[in-house]
Amino acid sequence: HKKHKKRKHDEIDTDTPKPEKGDSEKHGGWWLAKKFDDISGNTAIEMDDMRYLAAQDNGRFKLGPPRDEGEEPDPIEILTAVKVNETKIAIKSGYGKYLSIDPDDGVIGRSEAIGAREQWEPVFQEGRMALNGSNNCFLSYDDDGDIVCNSKKAGESEMLKIRLNANIETDPFANIPVEERGKIKDAEINYVKKFQSYQDRKLKISAEDVSSLKKAKKGGVLHECEKR
Repeated sequence: HKKHKKRKHDEIDTDTPKPEKGDSEKHGGWWLAKKFDDISGNTAIEMDDMRYLAAQDNGRFKLGPPRDEGEEPDPIEILTAVKVNETKIAIKSGYGKYLSIDPDDGVIGRSEAIGAREQWEPVFQEGRMALNGSNNCFLSYDDDGDIVCNSKKAGESEMLKIRLNANIETDPFANIPVEERGKIKDAEINYVKKFQSYQDRKLKISAEDVSSLKKAKKGGVLHECEKR
């Protein structure tokens, strides 16, 4: 009778595997998405071992440099995933633009809103995953490290990992000394200039962003910002 119970327990363990020990620690606390429902919020796409999809200042994306063990993704490698429906997501870069595919099958981040081209379908199979784009091809990178979406089949090169860290509260001013921060709005503009590109030299800072930053500051998420 006890053996039967143990066998049942083993079956449960098999059906709900726990994350590989040390995997999230190896990636700076970013854990691996294993099903569609996992994907939401702060996201990083690991294209190769310890190497992430990274936004460029021209609206394109490249394979980022290798990260050391225990190192988290760089700010330009942190994205935001938004569920569009039960099978597809949209992905927003740190520049506030949604990822889509250009006519040459290159991946770009220049869209202001979510349309058909900005929708991506995570495909899970046998514990691995790939990301299917609006052109029915899979996300990968070419020999130059440019992010592309041009393979009709999901082979080894198209296998990737989506990592998440729902618990982090990203402090956009983490690398800016307190004495240089100034007012909230100024600090956000400095952050945008540091990590993001802006088309036509226009910065878009929404009232909502400033409000949320102020709330974060009140809640102790951000360090005290000294006024100039």
